[in-house]
Formats: sequence, C-alpha cells, structure tokens
Amino acid sequence: MKATQQTKSQIERAIRKVVDKFPTDAEPVMTDIMLQVKPESGELLAFNDDMEELTRIVVDQWLVPTEENLYEAATVVLKQCLAHMRPELDKMSILHPFSFVLIDEEKETLADLYLVDEDTVMIDTELLKGLDKELNDFLAQLLKD
Repeated sequence: MKATQQTKSQIERAIRKVVDKFPTDAEPVMTDIMLQVKPESGELLAFNDDMEELTRIVVDQWLVPTEENLYEAATVVLKQCLAHMRPELDKMSILHPFSFVLIDEEKETLADLYLVDEDTVMIDTELLKGLDKELNDFLAQLLKD
C-alpha cells in the first residue's frame, strides 16, 4: 500500500501533537515515544515510556482492508514522516538518547523508526543491511589479489 498525501499529512499532524507535548523551552525529560497502529480501527496512537497516551488519530487509508501487512506499510510511511519532520523533532525537550518505535498490541517493539543519540540520528536501519557481507567480500577480494 502506497501512502497517500492525505495519510502523510494525518501522520505528520499527529507527530506535531507529540512534539507540542515537549516544547523547546520546557525542562527536558527522559522518554521514548511509542507509536502503535491498530489495524481494526485504523488508529495511530502515541505513548511515552509510562504508556501515557500523548495523541490518537484515525488514518483514513488504514481503514480500507488490504492484503498487505499494515505494520509493514505503516513502518515505511512513519519513517518517511519522521525523517521529513527531523528539524521539528530535534527541538523536542527530550534527553538523548531517545527514539520513536513502532509497537504492537502487546506493547512489543516491531521496528525502530527514528533513533537519536547526541549528534547521531539513525532514521533507517535498512540502509546498513548487508554491509558486513559487502565489507567481508571486499576484504577477501583485496587479500586474494
């Protein structure tokens, strides 16, 4: 399922509500942000570490049943929205390191969406997949020659 512009706007609006809960001039807190997708209702919920609800929206596109795994589709669009909103996220009064993670109904982590640790931001861990093999192959080729 390819996310529509309306879906991205709805998600970004929800993330802005989370950002507003941690204004720049507030005392920094230590927390991560958990995002939960509810396939049966199309809802996107955001929680802090104490599982206190920060915001809740219904994503219209997620109400339409598809054969595709909603969690996989949601992971892609959530990462895109978080990457797009990086300047706003950087201003949040949350102590580093912090992260946005996707959780399931049992509160188990499904995906790391956005990780921040001091000057390092990791938005997409998929970029590093297979890097070890590529480096090992490169080294083997160098040693062979």
